[in-house]
Amino acid sequence: MDKKVALMIVPTGIGASIGGYAGDASLYAQKIARKIPLIVNPNIVNAAVFSGITEGMYYVEGYAIEEFVKGNIGLKPSCNNKIGIIFDRAISKNVLNIHINTINAVKTIYGIDVIGYEITEDSAGVEFFTTKSGASSGRVNNPATLLNAGKKLLQKGADAIAVVCAFDEPPEDDYENGNGVDIVGGVEAIISHYLTQKLLCPCVHAPAFEDVTITGKLVNPKVSAEYITPTFLPCLLFGLRNAPLLIDLTKSFEKENCITADNLHSVLVPYNALGSSVVLDALSANIPVYAIKENSSVLNIDKNKLMLNNVTELETYDDYLRILGN
Repeated sequence: MDKKVALMIVPTGIGASIGGYAGDASLYAQKIARKIPLIVNPNIVNAAVFSGITEGMYYVEGYAIEEFVKGNIGLKPSCNNKIGIIFDRAISKNVLNIHINTINAVKTIYGIDVIGYEITEDSAGVEFFTTKSGASSGRVNNPATLLNAGKKLLQKGADAIAVVCAFDEPPEDDYENGNGVDIVGGVEAIISHYLTQKLLCPCVHAPAFEDVTITGKLVNPKVSAEYITPTFLPCLLFGLRNAPLLIDLTKSFEKENCITADNLHSVLVPYNALGSSVVLDALSANIPVYAIKENSSVLNIDKNKLMLNNVTELETYDDYLRILGN
């Protein structure tokens, strides 16, 4: 393929002022996708029972984005993917039934092809915490049980996989007021990265909490999508439906049918979240990187700290739109 695409990333669990909550970067991504096809990581558009995904976007998990920019993975455009779902055995019957009702509703209303689900043989054992930097992280004590369930779904014909693990209730913090860090986001990314790497297919995670009551108190609009539903599964299904398939370019000759790093026009990141391999690999390949100053994070890793003189800082995402032109 010879068309150009842009890449917009907002890493999960870093308290990004735009994209650190519940789909609150969607409107920014949608404006860009009207100008140029746009690769987005799920964190940008996922919003519980809603999704900001549009026809002009490619929904790609973070590990796959890293390997894409390195030139190791190609993105093969796809539609109407067959989706399998992994459920953590630690999820209670009541909460599991809510998720199964959700699957059936999405299938009935939208025609999304969910081929089935697998319950893990053992509990995944998910833990989450905040690091010294202020970013969220965590661990999965039994990742193999998730991987085994994923392999079964691939054998049944799944093209993409949604993952739902049991999470303890997060502590009270300022997240509901649109401040701070999503404390569960970091370990969600760990789960998605691990399964995407091992299974080489689109894999995205959502948490399941035992308390499924819906609050009647008002919360910040940036997080409101997460406070009106007992399940965050729908946005995964909306995104995975047309997510590009992942092609291992180190072993495949399908490059001509894929979007590759050669197609990459530019990369957009929060201005002080520049420490990822995506940024460094893009710069090494002479792909323009734009650090957007209206979007800040708790990481405080900007171009000056890393001495990256070839990163261009822009005040706003609208400034990037002006670069794209009419």
